[in-house]
Amino acid sequence: MEIPQRDGDGYLVDRDAWTPEIGRAMADTDGVVLDDVKWTHIVKAREFYDEFGVVPPIRKFAKFIEFDQKEMFKLWMTGPMKPITKYGGLPKPTGCV
Repeated sequence: MEIPQRDGDGYLVDRDAWTPEIGRAMADTDGVVLDDVKWTHIVKAREFYDEFGVVPPIRKFAKFIEFDQKEMFKLWMTGPMKPITKYGGLPKPTGCV
């Protein structure tokens, strides 16, 4: 699958080009394994963005999906919102990620 153009941080230049298949292909290209739990986070982040028009800070997102924030950091092995938004075709999170 051909991945649409990405910026220097790996985010899609054209967010409208995102599909679940492209999100998974981007993660594969980056060497990131998206299991069911991680994919659920991506889907929920897209729902949050669709509803509120913003990428939530991690604390608010963890509460939104009723998932322990510390566990999210362990699961993603990094600031969770960056890969969640990147592979979800969402804008880069602002603030601490």
